[in-house]
Amino acid sequence: MALQIDDLPVAIREAKRELRERLPNYREVFTEVEEALSQQAEAIATLRDRGEPVIPEIAFKDIVENRVSDAQIALVKTRGACVIRNVFERSLAEQWDNDIADYVEGNHLDARLLNRAEDNYFGQLASSKPQIYGVYWSKPQVLARQSNELIQVRVFLNRLWRAESEGRVHFDPDRVPVYADRLRRRPPGSESLGLSAHCDGGSVERWIEPNFRKVYRHVFSGNWRDYDPFDAAWRTEVEEIASPAVCSMFRTFQGWTALTQQGPGDGTLQLVPIANSMAYILLRALQDDIADDDLCGAMPGRALSIKADYHAPLFRALTSIPPMQPGDTVFWHSDVIHAVEDAHRGKGYSNVMYIASAPGCAKNDAWLKRQLSAFLDGKSPPDFPADHFEVDFIGRATADDLTASGRAQMGFDR
Repeated sequence: MALQIDDLPVAIREAKRELRERLPNYREVFTEVEEALSQQAEAIATLRDRGEPVIPEIAFKDIVENRVSDAQIALVKTRGACVIRNVFERSLAEQWDNDIADYVEGNHLDARLLNRAEDNYFGQLASSKPQIYGVYWSKPQVLARQSNELIQVRVFLNRLWRAESEGRVHFDPDRVPVYADRLRRRPPGSESLGLSAHCDGGSVERWIEPNFRKVYRHVFSGNWRDYDPFDAAWRTEVEEIASPAVCSMFRTFQGWTALTQQGPGDGTLQLVPIANSMAYILLRALQDDIADDDLCGAMPGRALSIKADYHAPLFRALTSIPPMQPGDTVFWHSDVIHAVEDAHRGKGYSNVMYIASAPGCAKNDAWLKRQLSAFLDGKSPPDFPADHFEVDFIGRATADDLTASGRAQMGFDR
């Protein structure tokens, strides 16, 4: 279900009043959180500035052979992100990139983009929008999503979460439904087309909606050190405000697959690799310097913007991901702060397919029913602007292109 708020300023004031009453020492607790997370951010900045790795890296073959160490897993859960190398053969990723270029150019997508539906989701982010194409059903995207390689990766990522807690089973980590997402095709020389720091998957809802409050129950009770970003309790039951490009599925990790070589300076992804940074964000909005009807600028139906005015200590840890090769993937926890570099100063295209990790649960099964009809008709999925570019695209993937695994992931068996 979608959350509806009739009078947002009143709802925010009421939510802040309730949360402060339940946590009368909210100032002191925030001081603790700020000190602890500032230390984490400084430690990351020190590593980054020395040229040392910040984002954990895992070899895909180690996932296949069950050789990922406990130390690696612990670091992924601390950083809330990881790069997984060589998920696909380089030649295959490069062929997919060529096929996508033929698909969008052969169907004259650039001309259609001039008449696209307005995507307001990123409207409040200072750097505007990156070059993201409203394409979901090209054959390379469909083939990658249903591939055995990404099935293994997503199961591995889902299993990093606590799928059972509070006496309940929240999801099936071994089932990996598809959340169809878009493409990024960013040419060299593009300037000021990145994204400012933000979080997806809920903005004002995190303070207002009852199940979101339960997700962050330890933070709002002052026991913030007990908050586990990988505890799935109540995450499959939250309700988001409906809006184009607001994800209404539960994703354990957001992610993308590299189709071209790219790295720092190429208009690439940036992360604040601190998995528990949401504790800072949530409590910051309760402090006395923020107006009673304001949540540090959070807006309904938009990405949750992270701003230097309010969240300066976290920005010390903002780090570009390491160089990526075609076939590499990167994943980040659904609460991790991320951004996109403004300028692409590299020599070639910086292209990716957005493919996230999501587990099997009732919330996601309900989403699959809505997405399936969009796939069959070639329409844009319900979470996204209703451009429906691909309805008459030549070469669009159809049900005939799905394997048995692909059909299951799309919800044909449900």
